[in-house]
Amino acid sequence: MRPFIALSVLLAWPLAEIAGFVVVGRALGLWWTLGLVIGTGLLGAFMMRQQGLHLLKKLSEQSQQGQIPASSVIDGAMIVVAGILLLLPGFVTDIIGIALFIPFVRRLLWSAIGKRVVVVGPRSSRGGFSHPAGGARENPNAAGKVVDLEEEDFHRNTDPNPSSPWSKGIDRDP
Repeated sequence: MRPFIALSVLLAWPLAEIAGFVVVGRALGLWWTLGLVIGTGLLGAFMMRQQGLHLLKKLSEQSQQGQIPASSVIDGAMIVVAGILLLLPGFVTDIIGIALFIPFVRRLLWSAIGKRVVVVGPRSSRGGFSHPAGGARENPNAAGKVVDLEEEDFHRNTDPNPSSPWSKGIDRDP
């Protein structure tokens, strides 16, 4: 069922964009329509820059205060998507892109889709990784011991096992 929905959206989206061009083109004319498309692209680049810089400042402040900037990261991702949608030519993408620049709409969208997103937290204090199911699982690489050998402590076996598959291609003196 989901592939059918995705295929339907992929086919309907360009048709909706073309219909939007036709409707706006008839109402405003060719040059005003082209001006709107170029203007929304420039607006998207400007808004992404402005809100992106504001978001970077907010992320920096939250990190310096020791807070986990989860909501700021989510806002940042939605701002990037909004900017990309405004850069794409089309009025449907422009409407969605402009809506995503509004903080209320971003919060509303995240409340709708946030339940389906699993966020894995940072490393636990025991050296393991946080697991979405709860608890921490051990990192298999963190538990091993490190053995530091001097050069004279390590040597290659010059008489390899003849039945080993790794010994093929090694020249041996008879």
